Amino acid sequence: MNYIICVLIGYLLGCLSPSALIAKIKHKNLRENGTQNLGATNVSLVIGKKWGVAVMLFDIAKSFFACKIAEHILDEEHIGLVVGLFAIVGHVFPFYMHFKGGKGLAPYGGLVLAYNPKVFLFMLVTCTIILVIVNHGYAMAYSASIMFCVISTIMSKDIWVFILSACAGALIMWKHAENIKKAHNSDEMKIRDYIKTLFKRKKTEDDITEENN
Repeated sequence: MNYIICVLIGYLLGCLSPSALIAKIKHKNLRENGTQNLGATNVSLVIGKKWGVAVMLFDIAKSFFACKIAEHILDEEHIGLVVGLFAIVGHVFPFYMHFKGGKGLAPYGGLVLAYNPKVFLFMLVTCTIILVIVNHGYAMAYSASIMFCVISTIMSKDIWVFILSACAGALIMWKHAENIKKAHNSDEMKIRDYIKTLFKRKKTEDDITEENN
């Protein structure tokens, strides 16, 4: 029973979508604007950088705390990874949005953070560098998915850690497969262009504030 409760906690916390809530409050349709995704990247682009950061932190936190709550409830070796996986599933397939949610990278980060903070920091730096070099969003998703699976398996030498991390990574890569097609067809905004757009947006907002003052 405790195992089922933990899995439900993971899935239900994963279903919480701050991006959908913020979009509703701000009267913005994320599905039809920007990257057309319910995630921090698109929130930053369509609504604002501060809102995007808030969404990213929330999505990381919900997965992180789901893992920690489960570990507190149930003394089971792999329960954190199991519940973290279900938090990602909840994020990607929320029941109240017709199972159409985000792509799961931020809650995947929460799972990694809960598993090992040092691994999380290492991956954050390494995958960000890869992201900037490749200049396409899918680079972080794919590099992080592969990297965590390899690192966690080497560290634990545990077949279940490999299976669970591989399942989480496979889900992330599957959700980002469309981004590879878009990048190939030049239909996806490049990362450096995305960063320039965010800075341009910030400058425009500052100019408007200055004029109002």
